[in-house]
Amino acid sequence: MTTPVLLTFDLDAEQLWSARDPESANKPVWLSQGTYGPNVGLPRILRLLGRYDIPVTFFIPGMVIENHPRAIESILEAGHEIEHHSHTHTWSDGLGAEGELEEFELGYEAIVRATGRKPRGWRSPAGELTPNSIAYMERFGLDFSSNLFDSDSAHLLADRDRVTDIVELPFAWVLDDAPFFLYSNRLPGRTMSAPSAVAESWIREWDGISTEPGTHFMLAMHPQVIGRHSRLWALEQTLTHIMESGNAEFLRCSAYADRMRPLLLEERNGQS
Repeated sequence: MTTPVLLTFDLDAEQLWSARDPESANKPVWLSQGTYGPNVGLPRILRLLGRYDIPVTFFIPGMVIENHPRAIESILEAGHEIEHHSHTHTWSDGLGAEGELEEFELGYEAIVRATGRKPRGWRSPAGELTPNSIAYMERFGLDFSSNLFDSDSAHLLADRDRVTDIVELPFAWVLDDAPFFLYSNRLPGRTMSAPSAVAESWIREWDGISTEPGTHFMLAMHPQVIGRHSRLWALEQTLTHIMESGNAEFLRCSAYADRMRPLLLEERNGQS
């Protein structure tokens, strides 16, 4: 039995800061934290992935795609996929229905222009869905989502009482680098986790998940966070442990969604 391993990276760059602070244009030090992601962290990540020949999925806001074309080229040249992560990384719950729709449309179009393909998956910039989000995913033909924390297994995404054809690939905060490592200007006294502690946490999660049939192991990371040498060490320690286990299969999110969709649809239709 092999367990699918899905490595995902949210390349938010400066939008992580500017989308939340209207004064950010006057705060170059704040924005420089985001600039580090595409300029420094990303090349290190791509080199690491290249050494181990691991395919991954990037979720990228449209504005980041437009502002950092060379970074986008490097991701595509390395053979990785780029999926939808809004346009400006503004939290959807504060946009209203029309504003959220515009974010979907602009981000979608940016990906098509940069990659020549239509995005298939979506991850919310807010870690939350609005009452309109799933309908917009369907409107733009997206067929997988990675937003919920409700399971270690893929399932079909439900919109209220209606079960859609969209495959949900859940993850968890414990398998996200930001809660452990992300520095916040608003919380300068915050204590960040030691890389060794994070590596141990991720490794123990793998050891448990990989014993349960039908599960997947997904890491959600950010190049401006995980791209620091000490944090990248934690990722590499996790990867080598997973590979040494001999029962891992590294997949892009779209490939895993394609594998699971017919099984989940058959299960749903058999129950109806």
